[in-house]
Amino acid sequence: MDDRKNLSFARRLRFALAGIGHALRTERSFRTQALCLVLVMVGLAILQPPPLWWGVVILASAGVLAAELFNTAIEHLADHLHPETHPAIRIVKDCAAAGVLLAVVGAIGVGVALLVNLIRG
Repeated sequence: MDDRKNLSFARRLRFALAGIGHALRTERSFRTQALCLVLVMVGLAILQPPPLWWGVVILASAGVLAAELFNTAIEHLADHLHPETHPAIRIVKDCAAAGVLLAVVGAIGVGVALLVNLIRG
């Protein structure tokens, strides 16, 4: 039984923040995507779209960051369990990376839809 299941919310939150911190320190893609999130927030503050657009953009951005964190976790676990190159591990890593790509494409789609809405608005 894992003792970490019954820890307080604050303690579990620290684990999650440690994961984000690790990704920020070690993953260039995550840092790039986090920087994009900051720029997107600045853009939203300047453009001041309706609150619904804020929610959609933040949700899409969070999806990209979450996908990157899942990708990082999968890569680390796969490398730990099977350090040498293996075709099955390559497929696992490629599929995880594809998940990040799809999340990014979706977020870009949200951004395009927002700009079209603002231009037509």
